[in-house]
Amino acid sequence: MKPVYILLCFVAYTILLFVVTWITSRKTNNDSYYIGNKSSPWYIVAYGMIGASLSGVTFMSVPGLVGTQQFTYLGIVFGFIIGYTVIATILLPLYYRLNLTSIYAYLNQRFGFWSYKTGAFYFLLSRIIGASFRMFLVVNVLQVFVFDHWGVPFGVVVAVFIILIILYTFEGGVKTIIWTDTLQTTFMLLGVVLSIYFISKELGLGLGDIFSKISDAGYSRIIETAWKPSNNIFKQILGGIFISIAMTGLDQEMMQKNISCRNLKEAQKNMFTFSGILVIVNIMFLTLGAVLYLYASSKGINIPGKTDNLFPVIAFNYLGPVAGLIFMIGLVSAAYPSADGALTALTTSFCVDFLGFKDKSKLDEKQKKKVRYVVHISFATILLIVILIFRALNNEAVINAIYTAAGYTYGPLLGLFSFGLFTKFSVKDKYVWIVALLSPLICYLFSTYSEILFNGYKFGFELLILNGLLTFCGLFILRRQKKSL
Repeated sequence: MKPVYILLCFVAYTILLFVVTWITSRKTNNDSYYIGNKSSPWYIVAYGMIGASLSGVTFMSVPGLVGTQQFTYLGIVFGFIIGYTVIATILLPLYYRLNLTSIYAYLNQRFGFWSYKTGAFYFLLSRIIGASFRMFLVVNVLQVFVFDHWGVPFGVVVAVFIILIILYTFEGGVKTIIWTDTLQTTFMLLGVVLSIYFISKELGLGLGDIFSKISDAGYSRIIETAWKPSNNIFKQILGGIFISIAMTGLDQEMMQKNISCRNLKEAQKNMFTFSGILVIVNIMFLTLGAVLYLYASSKGINIPGKTDNLFPVIAFNYLGPVAGLIFMIGLVSAAYPSADGALTALTTSFCVDFLGFKDKSKLDEKQKKKVRYVVHISFATILLIVILIFRALNNEAVINAIYTAAGYTYGPLLGLFSFGLFTKFSVKDKYVWIVALLSPLICYLFSTYSEILFNGYKFGFELLILNGLLTFCGLFILRRQKKSL
């Protein structure tokens, strides 16, 4: 398909995005930016969070997993449901009871200054790297299939994306994002559904035939009982539980949308509804992956060494212009959430956690807004720089290692919040950052040498549990007199 059609599709989608932004960002203030004036409809938040939680990485990676892991990824999804239940019944009541704007303010009230800053810092670090990584992967696909055709430099493409994201999140913040997330979720899901339809049509399969064909081809296996592989069902479920708690319940970006709901009851309805929809959506992504592999097999298409590329290769090169445009719409709709919510959450966390905008600040609302603009643009610039660094590294193994290391920073957050919620101990606050530094380092060593140390055992998502447990134990060593929040 011609790159000009892909570009026109991108422009049309962006215009639609800005129309939504213009409607939602009128008459906004700082509270609109941070917590949507606590007036967000819960059902809109629940639906929009699908797009925010999946991102462009999921759009390409989950279908690619089917070739080696079949449908065993559903074990993680089942774990998500349990984790989201914990968030809805334990964490959300806490956040609403304390009337938090930044969820890390809880650590200040529970333990003290250094615990608070450590938690907020780890969020900033992990979210900067994570958002940059996800956006890099998506923009890199657009670069290869579209902009290289015209000789447009990668840096220019990324800069344009970042500028567009700045413009539509600059004023409205969360109040805007919950609605743009809804738009992005819709187009992402349309991309998946229509892609399944087009590929099935090419294979001459009806809806009923698809699932029987997937089963016959051996792609439908859900349960892996062997203990050593990382996709063992018990590891998957446990990993899913703690991933959802840490990367949703303890993540400012995801919780900022939840605490923008009118009250706790609506926020809980949002979380339960979101978890149910997410199961269906992941089944759709896995089904797409299976039909992609069936199509590749039937047409004699070589599977790319990096399975994330299977979807774009088939969509752009084999299915015709309509299917290519559908993929493009889905990918672009996944690209924006890779950074827009992160940019808003980073700005919120820095303004509240480090500049003290919710404390006794001497700045008035107008001055706070000016500072917020500067912080917003500064974080956007940082995201741009990190993405360009990924591109300059040009080493997939190194980039993945950086992204994985960033994921380890959720372990200390898990340990800190768990210790605060399930014990009444206080801690020697000034040493907490040392524990939070050592726990991820120890986990990284375990991950690197686990097969040698543990007779072939390979850590999967359960490494996050170990990370949180090490932090919890470190805090227990630092405990002192009892204190209840």
